Amino acid sequence: MSNPKVTASILPAQSLLHQRLLSTDYLDCYSVDSDLSPRRAAEIITNFPGWVRILLHIRHWLTVPFGLLRDGPDASDKVGLFPVESETESELIAGFDDRHLDFRVSVFSQDGRVSLATWVHPHNFGGRLYLAAILPFHILVARNALARVGSA
Repeated sequence: MSNPKVTASILPAQSLLHQRLLSTDYLDCYSVDSDLSPRRAAEIITNFPGWVRILLHIRHWLTVPFGLLRDGPDASDKVGLFPVESETESELIAGFDDRHLDFRVSVFSQDGRVSLATWVHPHNFGGRLYLAAILPFHILVARNALARVGSA
């Protein structure tokens, strides 16, 4: 089995994340060849491998004193930990607002490509510090997630 090629890309023009984006926000986007639906790709993305689960446990342990949400808010429709905010034939957006930042992920499927975009709007210095601390891990997790989508 070959390794799927995950590439940095731009947020698809039709993505609803564009409605949220401010100049001070963080946004990244990666894509891979895949014909999966946004829902199926999101299920694979949020089915974290063991090493990511360990990182999440460390994150939970470190952030408990700051009152950050551990597993996201309750919702009737979730992918992994993330409440689904909107879903169309081509895009699923999930995420939530927390004390330190708001974030959403977009899983966009079109023309044989699946894109995974992450939008983050920090509220304060703590949010910007948190984002800077997790960013190297986030990039590894996002690229690994899309490689798993490309292998499905």
